[in-house]
Amino acid sequence: MNGERFYSSVEYILKEAANIVKKVDYEKIKLAADSILRSKQTFVYGVGRSGIVGKAFAMRLVQMGLKAYFIGESTTPIVEKGDSVVVISNTGETLSAIQTAEIVKRVGANSIVLTSEPESSLAKLAEILIILRTDGEINTDYAPLGTVFEDSALIVLDGMISELMERKGENEESMRGRHAIWV
Repeated sequence: MNGERFYSSVEYILKEAANIVKKVDYEKIKLAADSILRSKQTFVYGVGRSGIVGKAFAMRLVQMGLKAYFIGESTTPIVEKGDSVVVISNTGETLSAIQTAEIVKRVGANSIVLTSEPESSLAKLAEILIILRTDGEINTDYAPLGTVFEDSALIVLDGMISELMERKGENEESMRGRHAIWV
């Protein structure tokens, strides 16, 4: 055991995630950022590890001084017209994600979808569609169960945080003042 498998896996995940992120349509990132900044509230939804990525994004939005919630938490208010809702799903066929996007559409909120499947049921409900798709088959020995999608989604959403910070005039110091650990 010399770590060969570990280092090969890390290298593979980084390479695949970089390839996916390079193909992201920046115009969609700008539209998503515009939507979030216009909204009174931003909601985020995902299931499993996509949900964990979503929670990390919602946390950064709050640290930036925005009202943000993760759908499903007991203190989350209702989505209203004009709010933004970010839905994250690799397959775009997760039933609860589709149901969430249908509700978003019905109430007149803005849907921002991150998925790897541009023809999925979820993608068809998106106002702003951000595709995170690999060029080929994923080596599941190195990156099982959606790892590359989830890591790519985290990177893209963290990149969007930087974009939002610049637009809002936020920086490390201003955000630290809203960080639960530093209060």
